[in-house]
Amino acid sequence: MSRASMARKAATYAAGTAGVSAAGFLSGWGVLKGEAAIARRVVGQPFDGAPDDNGVYGAGPGDPIQFVVLGDSTAKGMGADAATQTVGAIIATAAAAFAGRPVQLSNVAVVGATSTDLGRQLDAVLTHVPHPDVTLIMVGANDVTSRLSQTDAVEHLAETVRRLRDADSPVVVATCPDLGVIKPVPQPLRQLARRWSRHLAAAQTRVVVELGGRTVSLGDLLGHEFSDSPAVMFSKDRFHPSSAGYARAASALLPSVLDALGEVSPDTGRRPERLRGEAVRPVASAARRAARDPGTEVTGTEVEGMARNARGPWAVLLRRHRHPLPLPDEDVKAAETDAVEAPETAAAETELPDGGDNPTESR
Repeated sequence: MSRASMARKAATYAAGTAGVSAAGFLSGWGVLKGEAAIARRVVGQPFDGAPDDNGVYGAGPGDPIQFVVLGDSTAKGMGADAATQTVGAIIATAAAAFAGRPVQLSNVAVVGATSTDLGRQLDAVLTHVPHPDVTLIMVGANDVTSRLSQTDAVEHLAETVRRLRDADSPVVVATCPDLGVIKPVPQPLRQLARRWSRHLAAAQTRVVVELGGRTVSLGDLLGHEFSDSPAVMFSKDRFHPSSAGYARAASALLPSVLDALGEVSPDTGRRPERLRGEAVRPVASAARRAARDPGTEVTGTEVEGMARNARGPWAVLLRRHRHPLPLPDEDVKAAETDAVEAPETAAAETELPDGGDNPTESR
C-alpha cells in the first residue's frame, strides 16, 4: 500500500468512526472562524521564540546517542523557562542516565510547523545525523488550527516516518494533543477542536504503527492539571505548556523512547493488563482507543507468530505509568463498539503466551 493510500485510509477511518461528515466539518468551520478570532485575542502570542535545547546531555563512555526531535512549538519547547526544561532536554537527560552514555540532542522543530514541514526538518537534520538512534516527532496541533487536510497531514507524517525507518531510526510519535483542554477557547469551538484533534491522533497512530513506529497519545494529558492548577501547568499564554507541563508530557514519552533505544524501562517486557485498559487489538481499534486515553502507547506486536490479521496489523496498548481510571460514558460505549466490531480481539487478549517471548515485541 502506498503512503498516499495509507494516509487516505487512515484519515477516512478516523473521521468515519467518529461520525463526522464533510458538511458538518464545513459548517463547523463557519462557527470556528468567528470564535477563533476571539480565541486569538484571549490567548495571545507573548513569546518571541523558544529555548535552544540542542547539545549534549549526560556523560559516560562511548559515542553519544543521537536523539532527534522534529515537530512544532511543543517539540521546540515554547513556554519553557530554560533549555533544560523542554521535552527533548528532559528525555535526553533521563536517557543518558539510563544508558550510561551521553545523548546528543538535535532539535530541528519549528514554532508554528505543521506536518507539511516535517520533510524539510528531516532534510536539515539528516545532513549531520544520517542515522538517528531514536527520533521523536511531536506534531498535529497546528494541522488542526490551520485547517490542513487530515489526509495531507497524515501523508506527510507517513513519508517522514518511512524515511526515518529507512535510515534505521526507531520512531516515537506524540500524537495530536487534545485542543479541547484550552479553556480560553470558547464553546462550541473547543468541542469541535477536541473532536478534530482526536480524529487526527487516531489517523496518526494507525499510519505510524503500520510503518513500524510507535505512538504515545498526549490527548488531554494536562487537562485535569490545567483545571486544578492552570498557572502551574500552562505558560503565560494559557496555550503552550509551562516547564511543569513539559515535564508531565516527557514523563509519558520517556518509557517509549527508552524502549525504542533498547534500554530497559519499568514497562519493558510487561504483559498488557486488562484492568488498566491495556490490550492487544487490530491497529484501527487500538488507534481509536488511544486517541481517547492520554498516556497510551501503541506499537506493533504479534499474535501466535502473526503480525497481521484480516483487519490489519496487530497492535498493543500500554498505559504508561498511570493508575487505572474509570472510563467516561462515551468511552464505555466506544469500548462496547470495539468488542462488537472485533470479536477476535478478545481472544488475542487472553491467548497470549505466558512467559517466553515478549508478547509486546514490536515488528
